[in-house]
Amino acid sequence: MSAVTGIWKPLRTEARVVWAWPLRDRLALAAAFVAPFLVALVLVPFRTSVTHTNAALILVVVVVAVAALGSRTAGVAAALSAAAWFDFFLTRPYETFDITASADIETAVLLLAVGVLVSQLAARARRLEVVTVTDAAHLARIHRTADLAKTANSADIVVDHVRRELTELLGLRACRFEYGTLLGKPPRLETDGGVTVGRRTWNPDTDGWPEGEIELRTYGNGHYVGRFMLTPGPGPVLPLQARLVAVTLADQTGAALDTAGPARR
Repeated sequence: MSAVTGIWKPLRTEARVVWAWPLRDRLALAAAFVAPFLVALVLVPFRTSVTHTNAALILVVVVVAVAALGSRTAGVAAALSAAAWFDFFLTRPYETFDITASADIETAVLLLAVGVLVSQLAARARRLEVVTVTDAAHLARIHRTADLAKTANSADIVVDHVRRELTELLGLRACRFEYGTLLGKPPRLETDGGVTVGRRTWNPDTDGWPEGEIELRTYGNGHYVGRFMLTPGPGPVLPLQARLVAVTLADQTGAALDTAGPARR
């Protein structure tokens, strides 16, 4: 999963699937525990002059910053950490996790609740921003290919262009195009963005790419014209949205090949 959302990603090894968080989310999770502690510690000399409400608001800002940097998990962890260190450093009796004043209890509970809520909103806003940017990039790929298909003197130019686009889009190690052939039964990237291996459905979102090359067929006016052979790279599988863009690019290639005819390929 991209850039973008705090979801565990599968990294395939020879024996098993290993789950790992993106570096950005791991850093955010570390900040979720450290940042509220440091800010609360800085506020200790001022705990008699700064109201508990203002101190809690300062900690909420820290929670929002962590959530905007990382995932929802990091935001929730930051809210829990902020509430704990607010209790420990800034409420009587100091340096214990006991609270005697009912007003302080209410403030701590509100800090936790507001921190969790705001962290969810911040994480969602970050995710929507990433999706918007990603959508724009995908749309640009489709437009570039469509414009090239209209102006290129040879369909081979479109094929080479799409081959490069697919390599970058899907993080491939290699990509080649085969005209007309259907030799072998390699795994196939389907029109719905899913993958089939033989007659079995393969879930790339949970299982990663299957071993070996993967075919992405191209059709022009309903007729099979060729296929891209995709060699996955070492990184995680791109989300469904990217795979659907790959299918669209293949369709544009098929249309260009069908329009060109055998003489112009």
